Amino acid sequence: MKRAIRLRAKADQKARRYTQLLADAIGAAEDAAMQMNELNRLYNVDVSTYTLLTQALHANSGQEVLVDHLAQSTPGEELVIFNQVPDGNGGQPLPNNPLFGELVTGTPVLVPALALRVAEPRAEASALVAEASAPQWDAAQD
Repeated sequence: MKRAIRLRAKADQKARRYTQLLADAIGAAEDAAMQMNELNRLYNVDVSTYTLLTQALHANSGQEVLVDHLAQSTPGEELVIFNQVPDGNGGQPLPNNPLFGELVTGTPVLVPALALRVAEPRAEASALVAEASAPQWDAAQD
């Protein structure tokens, strides 16, 4: 849990840094476009004011949108709430999980208490299905 929270915080920090850099780059492109417009007016020429990339960034997101997203969210704003979870595996260690970088070897271990709890509802469900699917005749119909 601590590792996942740390990774989430690091990703948030990078996203904030890159969002700010992108907002600054869009602002610089807007400054360059204003200067290019002035040069176009002074020399009566028509040189493009934006590159294709900066034009797309300016038109689609804009500096204000990015800065607004940053202002609406502060670092570490997410609360970490720990809930007590009942011990469902009898205290046995959990099997390795490749999602967490653990090497998975062998077959998974099933706890007998869990297997028993899972099997009981299936038996009840199959009995109910068999009962419901059995043909039922009404004497009044015959």
